[in-house]
Amino acid sequence: MMLDADALMNLYVQRRDEIRKRIEEFKSGMNNTEERIFAELCFCLCTPQSRALTCWKTVSMLMENGSLYTGSEDEIMSFLKGVRFRERKAQYIVEARRFFTNGGGLRIKDRLKAFNDVFTLREWLLRNIKGLGMKEASHFMRNIGLGFELAILDRHILKNLKRLDIIKEIPSSLPKRNYEKIERKMKAFADKIAIPMVELDLLLWSMETGMVFR
Repeated sequence: MMLDADALMNLYVQRRDEIRKRIEEFKSGMNNTEERIFAELCFCLCTPQSRALTCWKTVSMLMENGSLYTGSEDEIMSFLKGVRFRERKAQYIVEARRFFTNGGGLRIKDRLKAFNDVFTLREWLLRNIKGLGMKEASHFMRNIGLGFELAILDRHILKNLKRLDIIKEIPSSLPKRNYEKIERKMKAFADKIAIPMVELDLLLWSMETGMVFR
């Protein structure tokens, strides 16, 4: 079923306050501890082909028991119930932890702050963090307040971009070039209807899930 811009704007007016409240939380992301920012990265590493709520619940549990920061792959994997490809994702978490560990502790904030351009930072994350694709890197950056102009092209967003006739078909895969092409189309639409990109992303996601999450 198609969706027109007027219907979208009406829903935006209804959910705008809730969306902006969530964005304010994202804006303070880089004020969090190294451990909390790393947890956001791990959440995004877990999300491919898995439910966001399940992934966040799992990562929260790993934070609380300390396994996220000190656990082995097997220990972490034992908590990834409900997360698809948990063996592989446990490996990604441990490898990311190793990459961002320096002097006996996590050192992630300064490395992220070294980039002045969000697109360059995303490229760097793609090159260095195994398990992050375009969607996951964009998701991580948005959640810590560094990627408000990036699109998080998951199935919920793509479905609604098709309903809005921004894309003709939902792609079966999204190589980098195609991802960037759809991202530019989404940004042009956001500019046209005067809804900030980050707010449009949360609005489209909430249309499928019924909630404004992370």
